[in-house]
Amino acid sequence: MFEAIIKRGTLMTVIILIISVLGILAALRIPVQMIPDLEVRTITVRTAWPGATPQDIEKEIVIEQEEYLRSIPGLQRIISSSSFGRASIELEFPFGIDLNETLINVNNALSQVPSYPINVDEPRIYATSFSANSFMYYRVMPLPGNPRQLDMVLMYDFIDDNVRTRMETVPGVSLVNVYGGAERQVQILLDPERLSERDISIQDVRRAITERNRDISGGEIESGKRRYLLRTVGRFRDLQELRELILVRRGDSLIRLGDVAEIKLDHYELSRVSYTDGEPIIGLSVRRQAGSNVIDIKNQLTEEVERINEEVLNPAGMYLRLIADDVGYVQASIHNVWFNLTLGAILASLGMFLFLRSGKATLVGVMGIPICTIAGFIGLLLADRTINVISLAGIAFAIGMTLDNGIVVLESIEHQRRKGLDRLRAAAVGVRLVWPAVLASTLTTVLVFIPILFIQEEAGQLYSDIAIAISASILTSMLVAIAVIPTATARLEFSTDNLHVDGQTHDLHQRVIDRINWLIANPVRRFSVIGLVAFVSLFIFLLLTPPAEYLPEGEEPKAFASLTSPPGYNIDTMTKIGKELQAYFLPFLDDEPQQFDNGETKVPALDFLNVSIQAQRIRIIAVTKDPSHIKPFMESLQQKYREYPAMRAFVTRGSIITSNSGGTRSINLDISGAKLSEIYDAALAAYRRAEEVFDSPRLRADPSTLSLSQPLIEVKPRWKRASEVGMTTQDFGYTIAALTDGAFVDEFYLDDDKIDIYLYSKAGFDATVDSLNQISIYTPIGAVVPLSSIASIEETVDTNIIRRLNSQRTVTLNIIPPDKVALETGVEIVKRDVVEYLRESGAISSNINMTISGASDQLDATREALAANYIVAIVIIYLLLVAIFTHWAYPLLIMTTIPLGVAGGILGLWLFNLGGSFLPLIGLNELHLSFDMIAMLGFLILMGTVVNNPILIVHQAMTNVRKSGMNAMDAVRHAVDSRIRPIAMSTLTTVFGLAPLVFLAGEGTELYRGVGVIVMFGLLGTALVTLTFLPALTLLVLRMTEAK
Repeated sequence: MFEAIIKRGTLMTVIILIISVLGILAALRIPVQMIPDLEVRTITVRTAWPGATPQDIEKEIVIEQEEYLRSIPGLQRIISSSSFGRASIELEFPFGIDLNETLINVNNALSQVPSYPINVDEPRIYATSFSANSFMYYRVMPLPGNPRQLDMVLMYDFIDDNVRTRMETVPGVSLVNVYGGAERQVQILLDPERLSERDISIQDVRRAITERNRDISGGEIESGKRRYLLRTVGRFRDLQELRELILVRRGDSLIRLGDVAEIKLDHYELSRVSYTDGEPIIGLSVRRQAGSNVIDIKNQLTEEVERINEEVLNPAGMYLRLIADDVGYVQASIHNVWFNLTLGAILASLGMFLFLRSGKATLVGVMGIPICTIAGFIGLLLADRTINVISLAGIAFAIGMTLDNGIVVLESIEHQRRKGLDRLRAAAVGVRLVWPAVLASTLTTVLVFIPILFIQEEAGQLYSDIAIAISASILTSMLVAIAVIPTATARLEFSTDNLHVDGQTHDLHQRVIDRINWLIANPVRRFSVIGLVAFVSLFIFLLLTPPAEYLPEGEEPKAFASLTSPPGYNIDTMTKIGKELQAYFLPFLDDEPQQFDNGETKVPALDFLNVSIQAQRIRIIAVTKDPSHIKPFMESLQQKYREYPAMRAFVTRGSIITSNSGGTRSINLDISGAKLSEIYDAALAAYRRAEEVFDSPRLRADPSTLSLSQPLIEVKPRWKRASEVGMTTQDFGYTIAALTDGAFVDEFYLDDDKIDIYLYSKAGFDATVDSLNQISIYTPIGAVVPLSSIASIEETVDTNIIRRLNSQRTVTLNIIPPDKVALETGVEIVKRDVVEYLRESGAISSNINMTISGASDQLDATREALAANYIVAIVIIYLLLVAIFTHWAYPLLIMTTIPLGVAGGILGLWLFNLGGSFLPLIGLNELHLSFDMIAMLGFLILMGTVVNNPILIVHQAMTNVRKSGMNAMDAVRHAVDSRIRPIAMSTLTTVFGLAPLVFLAGEGTELYRGVGVIVMFGLLGTALVTLTFLPALTLLVLRMTEAK
């Protein structure tokens, strides 16, 4: 078979060219992203009820919706939040759900809710994953000088209708959110005195508006040969028609709405104010569709934005521009991987040349690198994956590994040439002798990735891209090794003298062989080396294995900082504070990074600064001009926030893996109970205890205010007096709302835009608590009375947000340990020193339930899945080796190197972090790699690769015994002597290929550097074990076999 392949050189060339063309096309067609698309398993339901308190939203909306949503199949957790004017319910499902079917189930469940109060918007359903977070941010501003004197707040609807819709037509864009500004609103400012003078109640006004503002279809009517559609038109066409609405007719006297109210087109009360670089803006954030190409989206959006500016915004006196995006970070990260991949290929090729000392032979050996790289892209395309940092890292990891098979085959062919065989015969015989070992090493490397298919957590979804890229490349490398390399060597003439070792190399080679022979010659030394290796490995496992993290944070050079207000703060108070913070940081936009480095400024130079202000919090998003300054800037933010001791601060770094809130390291402490006061007391105790047991942790509570301190005014009717004047509860509530914060009455259509109509008192938004008692109420019996005469007004406190977990009122405390405390260690500290301490000390009520969730849950689930799949991988490797070697015992010799290789990986991680801790001494940033779930993938890769070199030793030793009749000692010595060179070559080329990924820092490297360290040091450790421990153990087993 091999002779037939080798003779068809033209056919092999054509096949390679076809694969290359297909691979290049695949690489050009595959979408480019930062990370793989993570599975969507969270569905959010949002319902708006303008003006409603959290207490009413919980009772009227959340509890009703939860009752029906709980019945959805597969639902794991239901988390709801009731805040002023809105309800949000988050539904968590297991991995592997059918998203479309689940969305249908959610929609069906919501449709069963009997009814909602008036003015409640239809629930909106969202399904997104963290990997689809907003990645581009735009702002709309007036043209320089604001020639049209625009009020940007009123431009919200215009931008939502004319800009957002066009941006969402760009292929790959899934959603564009508009923020800042406010929706338009028709405001009817009633004059209570005029109403009372004309004996008109607010209910009369409401009734008149709703009864008139209707279009009613009348079917159709026929006349002769024609058919006419029939409708009665009653809706208001403009504000003037609204002013002329007849409220009451008394004889010949008409009382119109304009007689008792001022009517104007305005906007909702501002709930959010946004500034970018000190300028008020309306912002837009862009989300992408799953599987889309972020670079293509940016390019097409740039073109579309130019057209929007020219055709829509500039004529209206505005312009739109990009202020920030993650695409640059994606491009830099992808560039880093490409650079490291290329450099690794060059280093691996140089490593091979050092051994072969022949340009032609090296060229033959490394010709598989571009072919296997191209095959990796074909594999990604066929598996419907994307080009991202993870998948490219997989291809980069495979660079050195792809040379292993070629080295073995090339070495075998060269050995046959030295025996005097001609080129064609040497190629055929050489590949025939080693193809079982090549097949075994390839299959063990590839099949260990099968268990990844059963890991459903986020880590498993990230693993799969690496698995596909490596598997496609390694399988292709096997085909290259047994088909392409023999075909090429049969047609190339290179000097076998160059391929043989020269004097110095021969001396080194012989010295190593002599030492190995000395080591295995004596039984005492054999048992000593076996025992020593086992002891050192056990020592590493027990003492050097670091505590685990969940996932790397994938940190961007972007800071997210929130300052949460105490309950009761209004938007004006928070705007004042927000402008103070903005005024402090704005001057640093004009600075240069060198000024901070030279100690001239306290805050690093900023590239952009976004300040978003709401009544509940102020949020700052900023990017430093020098990415390395992001941590000092975060410290500056934290220090500035300390000037506001009444508020809670939370500062974190942007993450491309999860939400920008430290999600991959967050220990979520869910504190549930029946009474909010007891829940808040327990949460506050846990908050303070966490501050004590950790050194400067990042803490955030949800809800953020851990006290019942939201001012609340309750109007309690005096029912006897109310019945005397004919007032009902509905009359009370609506009248008070209309005369203070406004009450919804109906909808108004203006140029196909639906605008809400609200009733206010003439004071509008300026109504105060002090004026509440004196509000004049026109009653159904015609009397005008002050509110205080028919109701008592009590001021109390409650909560501003009600959060529920699985239908229980809950506060969730997010505890993010310091960077030097691993997530696994942090969980133990929280369990022992927070939860157990508080219970044992009696600081919390027995009615309070505390559970830990979040990243710690996913860590445990992923680790359990990995542990189970490690076992599956080991079993697969063993059975595969049994099938190849047709022996049940000999594969166990090879398998013994797996735990030893894993120990090498752990040792390498420890050494890397140890060396990284000394870098600050020479003026560099400290380097530290976490032992996270992606790094642990390195062990799975090791399981498939560390057996490759042992396979060569054991396979050759078995062949020597079975076919050549050698005794055990000679068989092992010959096996080591004949295989030490390919082992050294394959190890060093793989290490050289991995070195750039491990040692060169840059954007995105934190996602794969841990894997590289574990694999690289694991392979180095395995090479050492293969030449010491394995010969001694193999000799021991063969001697036992001879004795039988």
